[in-house]
Amino acid sequence: MKCNKIKIAIVLFFVILQGFSQEVLTKKQALEITLENNFGIKIANNNLEVAKNNAGIYNSGYLPTANLKSGIDYRNNNQKIIFTDPQTGNDAERVGTGAVTKSYSTTLGINYTIFDGLGRKYNYQQLKETYNLTELQVKETIENTYLQLFTVYFQIARLSENTLNLKEALTISKRRFKRAKYQYEYGQSTKLEVLNAEVDINNDSILIINATQQLSNAKRGLNVILGIDRDVNYEVETAVDFNNLMNFEALQKKTILNNTALKQNKKNIAISEFNIKINKANYVPSLNFSSSYGFNRTENENLVNPFGARLINSGGLNAGLNLSWNIFDGGATKTRVANAKIALETQQILLEQQKVTIRNSVKNTWENYKNQLFVLKSQEKNIQTTQNNFDRTQEKYKLGQVTSIEFRQAQVNLINSKTAANNAKFDAKLIELLLLQLSGDILNVKL
Repeated sequence: MKCNKIKIAIVLFFVILQGFSQEVLTKKQALEITLENNFGIKIANNNLEVAKNNAGIYNSGYLPTANLKSGIDYRNNNQKIIFTDPQTGNDAERVGTGAVTKSYSTTLGINYTIFDGLGRKYNYQQLKETYNLTELQVKETIENTYLQLFTVYFQIARLSENTLNLKEALTISKRRFKRAKYQYEYGQSTKLEVLNAEVDINNDSILIINATQQLSNAKRGLNVILGIDRDVNYEVETAVDFNNLMNFEALQKKTILNNTALKQNKKNIAISEFNIKINKANYVPSLNFSSSYGFNRTENENLVNPFGARLINSGGLNAGLNLSWNIFDGGATKTRVANAKIALETQQILLEQQKVTIRNSVKNTWENYKNQLFVLKSQEKNIQTTQNNFDRTQEKYKLGQVTSIEFRQAQVNLINSKTAANNAKFDAKLIELLLLQLSGDILNVKL
C-alpha cells in the first residue's frame, strides 16, 4: 500500500513538472524517484529476486522428486511357427498375417535422498549466504546511486548559484556600460572606457552562456539517474545542511563494522567455508530411497501360437534403498577440497587488504573534509571582505575617484569569492556523503 502511494506521488510530481517548468525538485523527491525508477537499482532488485528463488526450499534438495511415465506400444507382425506333432512326429507349420499386439504401461516413481554426507545441508546454507551477499550488493548499488544522484544534484545547485552570480555581474556591467556611454557623450570620459565596458559585457555574457549550457547538461544527466526518458526542466534546492559527524576514531571503528564492501568480503568468506564442507561431503556414502507403482497391460490378437496368452495384466508396488559410496574417485574430491581451502585463504587475504584500503580512505577523506570545512569558512569571510571592497569601489567609481579597470577588478574579485565559497560548500557536502558511505550510514542520515 505504501509503495503504491509513493508511485502515485511520483506520477503526480511528473505531471506537475511538465505543467510548470520551474518547479523545485527537492532532495527528498529526487531520492524517492531514483529509488523507484533508476535502472541500476531495478536490475539489482531483479538479481535479489533470483537469489531469493535460489535460496528457497524448492532449490534445496530436501524435497523428494516424483515422475510419471506412461506409454502405448502397437505392433502388427506376420508370424510363422514350425512345431512337431507329439503323436505323429511330423513337423507342422502355422502361418499368420497381421498379428496385432498392443501394450499399455504406466509408472509413478518417487525418489528421495535420505543422507548425502550433509552436502545438501551445506549447499542450502551456502545459498542462504549467497542471498545475504546479494542483499549487500543491492545495498551497495543503492549507496553508489545515492552518491551519484547527489553528486549531480549538487552540481546543478552549484551551477545554478554560479549562474545567478554571473547574471548579477552582467547586470552591473550593463549599468557600467550605460554610464560610460553617457559620460562619453557628455565629454566626461574617453571612448576607451566605453569599449572596455562593452568587452566586459561580452565576456560576462559568454560566461553565462557556458554556465547555462553546463547547467542544461547536468540536468539531463540527473534525468538519467532519475530514470526519466523525457526532458523535464526544474529547479533544485541550493541550501546545504551538514551532519554532526563523530570523531575520527569512532568513525573508523564504525566503518570497519558497517562498511558494505567489508560485509560482502565476510559473506564471501562464509560462502567459501561452506564450499569446503560441500566438497568434503563426497567422502561420505549416500543413502537413497526409491519407490514406484506400475501397471502394464498387453493384448495379443490373431495369435499363431494357440498356447499364447491373449491378455496380460500386471502391476504392483516396488520400493528399495540404495547405498552408494565412491571410495576413490581418482583424487578429484581431494583436489576440489584443496582448491576450496585456497579460495578461502584468498578471500581472507582480500578482506585484510580491503580493511587497509578502507582505513586509508577514511583517513584521507576525513582530513579532506576538515580542510574543506575550513576553506568554506574562509571563503565566506572573503565574501564579506570583497563585498565591502566592491561597495566602496563602486561609490568611488561613481565619484570618478577610481578607474574602470579598478572597478572591474573589484567586481571580478567579488564574483570569484562567491563562486569559491559556493564550490567549497558543495565540495564539503559531497566529501561528507563519501564519509557516510564509507561508514555505512549514507542511507540513514538527513539529506
